[in-house]
Amino acid sequence: MTTPRQEDRAVLQGRAAPLDIANLDTDQIMPKQFLRGIDKSGLAAGLLYDLRFDGAGRPHPAFVLNQPAFAAVDVLIAGSNYGCGSSREHAVWGMQQYGFKAVIASSFGEIFYSNAMNNGLLLAMVSEADARAFMREAGASSGPMAVEIDVEQQRVRTAGHEAPFSISERHRCMFLDGLDVIGASLALRDWIDAFAAQHWAQQPWVKDVALRTRERLASGH
Repeated sequence: MTTPRQEDRAVLQGRAAPLDIANLDTDQIMPKQFLRGIDKSGLAAGLLYDLRFDGAGRPHPAFVLNQPAFAAVDVLIAGSNYGCGSSREHAVWGMQQYGFKAVIASSFGEIFYSNAMNNGLLLAMVSEADARAFMREAGASSGPMAVEIDVEQQRVRTAGHEAPFSISERHRCMFLDGLDVIGASLALRDWIDAFAAQHWAQQPWVKDVALRTRERLASGH
């Protein structure tokens, strides 16, 4: 079974905001008080809450995402080691619910990286020098910076800079095909079924052994 490639995912056109903070961990991206729900809903309100609001819940007007000009951004230019810390997947879900489609940085927390790519949040990892160039360009703008992320060619392009980004072939294909881990596995269903048939043909005595044992015990034999 093959999955048709979604051509509209090959090149992501976005509007970027800079967040020049290194080692921004998942506890800051999605604070613990927003993890109480039993589903994924309502997490946009918690995104970067302690940076966006003061102790009384009033917005910090100087924070980039609170500025009216940056109200519709969907790409974040982040500091190094973005998403380090705990494994909470809510950090990814909150970014997506807020409207982010991608993050550009020189490095990411390992678990956050996997969570993001498995949920379709594109992480473009560039060199530190390229990350600083994008950050300077975004910081010099009075509004969102137009950015193009070419997933097919693995390039990030802005008006003032262009750079390659690294991504594993597995994650690249998953993003282009719009698949999560389960979908990527099911795309190999024909190969899995063929392997299983060959395995059971060679070792029939172990096929469904747990089921056959349970049925034998239930029958009293």
